[in-house]
Amino acid sequence: MSGPSFRGIGVDIAQYVTQEFGTWDDIFRMRVTEHPSRTAVICANHQVSFEELDALVDRIAASLQRDDVAPGDMVSICATSSVEYVALFIAIVRAGATVAPLPPSATPAQLITMLDDCGATHLFSDTGVSKHLAPVTSEISARRVALDSDAEGEPFERWLVPEGEVPSPVPIEPSGSFNIIYSSGTTGTPKGIIHSHRMRWAQFVSLLPAYSYDAVAILSTPLYSNTTLASFLPAVAGGATCVLMPKFDALEFLKLCERHRVTAAMLVPVQYRRILEVPEFDDFDLSSFQMKFSTSAPFPAELKRAVLSRWPGGLVEIYGMTEGGVVCSLRAHEYPDKLHTVGTPAPSNELKVIDDEGRVLPRGQAGEIVGRSAAMMDGYLNLPEKSAEAEWWSPEGLRYIRTGDIASVDEDGFVTLVGRKKDMIISGGFNIYPSDLEAALVGHHCVEEAAVIGAPSLKWGETPVAFVALRDGAEVDAEELRAFANSSLGKHQRISEVRIIEVLPRSAIGKVLKRDLQDSVASESA
Repeated sequence: MSGPSFRGIGVDIAQYVTQEFGTWDDIFRMRVTEHPSRTAVICANHQVSFEELDALVDRIAASLQRDDVAPGDMVSICATSSVEYVALFIAIVRAGATVAPLPPSATPAQLITMLDDCGATHLFSDTGVSKHLAPVTSEISARRVALDSDAEGEPFERWLVPEGEVPSPVPIEPSGSFNIIYSSGTTGTPKGIIHSHRMRWAQFVSLLPAYSYDAVAILSTPLYSNTTLASFLPAVAGGATCVLMPKFDALEFLKLCERHRVTAAMLVPVQYRRILEVPEFDDFDLSSFQMKFSTSAPFPAELKRAVLSRWPGGLVEIYGMTEGGVVCSLRAHEYPDKLHTVGTPAPSNELKVIDDEGRVLPRGQAGEIVGRSAAMMDGYLNLPEKSAEAEWWSPEGLRYIRTGDIASVDEDGFVTLVGRKKDMIISGGFNIYPSDLEAALVGHHCVEEAAVIGAPSLKWGETPVAFVALRDGAEVDAEELRAFANSSLGKHQRISEVRIIEVLPRSAIGKVLKRDLQDSVASESA
């Protein structure tokens, strides 16, 4: 992957972003000065210019300071995407506080745990979240501010200081906390991942060239997700117009892209699949697209190939974690023979593959990925032991972040993912990677998606059980699918059972919730 090119984003800002450190809000302010009347955010029928957005950000930041919010304090947002959400995010950073965006999809008990964990001074929420939290309202100590008329808390407009008021400038330290992102909780209790201003600077500067001042970026995943922030942060700093989708719908996505002449999108793989399956897909004019990105979940080679053949513009898959460490990228339009990989490490990123004893493995052997870069989390909030578990230290004393992903690196330096370490099935003493079995199942023309887990077995310890979602209109027997997959698998890899289900359970950003599948199997044997 080549280094960033800042062509088209202005000489002054190009010089600025090549500095070792700067602040996101300072670059946003530069954009306000350069293009005050340009549309900054569009959400349904509500849109604001950069100048209007900046004025609202000032009012929110000043209101937070009036409430004695200071650097080091946490402020939470739990709501669907909106213009107000965008302004809040920027304003919290401007006030020097730390943004703690929370997932509305979490259970009330999980949200209470997160609020208590981060010690949020304020909670900004909308009607949907307020109804969700109604059973635990008495347990919330944060000041409640309502983003719409039926939400719990002081009405947003009444909470704001008068128009024209501005906050006091706050110096930003590189080591200060920019945000806390809670993990999806797909493998247990969510953990608060701490990102510093220095880390966020390193991340968004690398993506800034895709979001120059004439770009239009569509954000179709929730703003609490790091997937969305990987697009949102550089888009705002780059002066792009952001088109928000409070709820993803494949057909509506295509309509918005055509209407607003969208140039860039960050999507998770399941969204690409659903968009391509829209019957009218080929009728839409998507010629404005310059670049598409994907992250957060495995991106099958056949799906990448379909996107490249049917959708204008380049395609870049980004592999990384919210915890940071190493980032890999595959420019799929440039390397069509490497679509089975996630590309190569980004410039200044270091990747090593280690075994279970922490020894570095030679190229070609599979092991756990550990990575190091300028973009690494400080740790998990209030969890020093978990933070230590997420680290690997090299013999030279350098800190790396563990990914939990098993992969190998080929002779060209491209990384091929094998599976998650935690998902590995040990059957009869053999290590089985679910991704191999899933690939065999998806090879059947009736299969849309597959997920394989390890189920308890008295004979083998664990045995592979597959959950399969079929293509629309397809009909096939589960036993037929099992025989089809097993015919191409090794003896020790063979699937013991196939279960056909309507859809695979997923998180809000498209990750398959294998824990839910494990729980369904465990409940049967309880």
